[in-house]
Amino acid sequence: MATDTADTVSQYLTFTLAEELFALNISSVKEVLEHTKITKVPRTPEYMCGVINLRGHAVPIVDLRLKFGMEKGELTVNTCLIIVEVGQEGESVALGALVDSVREVIDLRGDEVEPAPKMGTAIDTDFIRGMAKQDNEFIIVLDIDRIFSAEELDIASTTGAPPEETLQEAAA
Repeated sequence: MATDTADTVSQYLTFTLAEELFALNISSVKEVLEHTKITKVPRTPEYMCGVINLRGHAVPIVDLRLKFGMEKGELTVNTCLIIVEVGQEGESVALGALVDSVREVIDLRGDEVEPAPKMGTAIDTDFIRGMAKQDNEFIIVLDIDRIFSAEELDIASTTGAPPEETLQEAAA
């Protein structure tokens, strides 16, 4: 992802995980859905919740709390699925991100997003594009294309196969 210049304004969708505020560039967000029934797929990582049927297509759902090493959250009336398009190595995969709540779309100038702080080697911050501040709250700005490894995207694209293919593979 290209670095924004100081005066470039980009839009970000903000959402919460635990008590933390996160943001994704709106260009990677396809839609926001209310929480719906998720069908579990056998032999997938714990953070892979399963798949949902989105207009006839199986879309894999990832619990971002678990992916980021947080405790599993309770499902509430505010729990949402953010459908995103993740790109890596020329491939594009649709994924759903399970989040505690979606807040709003905000505008941030390039100079309002500071580089991610260095946390040492124990914590992987490669997927954090930067930090912003709005209304006395810190916002962790994510780089959706860096959250998942190529191997994880491969699992997601397999998990997101048409439902009958996924069921046949699970039965094998």
